[in-house]
Amino acid sequence: MRPPFIALSIVLATALAWVSPGAILRLSEPAHAAAAFTLTSPAVTSQGPLPAAYTCDGAGTSPPLTWTAARKGTKGYALVMDHVPPEGGYHWYWLMWGIPTKTLALSANVTKIGFLGGNSVNSSIGYAAPCSKGPGTKTYTITVYALSGSPKLPKKSSASVTRDSLLAAISGITVDKAVLDVTYSR
Repeated sequence: MRPPFIALSIVLATALAWVSPGAILRLSEPAHAAAAFTLTSPAVTSQGPLPAAYTCDGAGTSPPLTWTAARKGTKGYALVMDHVPPEGGYHWYWLMWGIPTKTLALSANVTKIGFLGGNSVNSSIGYAAPCSKGPGTKTYTITVYALSGSPKLPKKSSASVTRDSLLAAISGITVDKAVLDVTYSR
């Protein structure tokens, strides 16, 4: 009778002989890795042009978005749409927080989900349509953050919430993020 470790070695060697030469066997990984947290839009593709309806050249409504469920432990979501102008810094066009865990999509011009912050374009609360100035194509980044808790922000929409204050409030509770870059030129 063979000792158990020799029998196990024979079984393992036989199994490895059936694995393709380039395959790597990782016993410590789960059989099914979690799907990536992704953000998409039915209105625009990644790196694609933002349709005029979502800019100052159109109706100026916020674009529809869809994301996959984030990792286990997610208690809600936050959203930032921003742009880095040539002179540096940030301009932000859309801030949201308090988006419920079960929400995996936002319709165009959404206002009844979560809370809206201010924007760097005007003193209004909510989405400010990009109005690309200057020559060339600009890139606008939409990021959805999966959160493990509630940010310490007002429990109502507020123009006092800025990009920096929102990012500071979610920095210790962000478990994942998904990004969609869109472009716009006039």
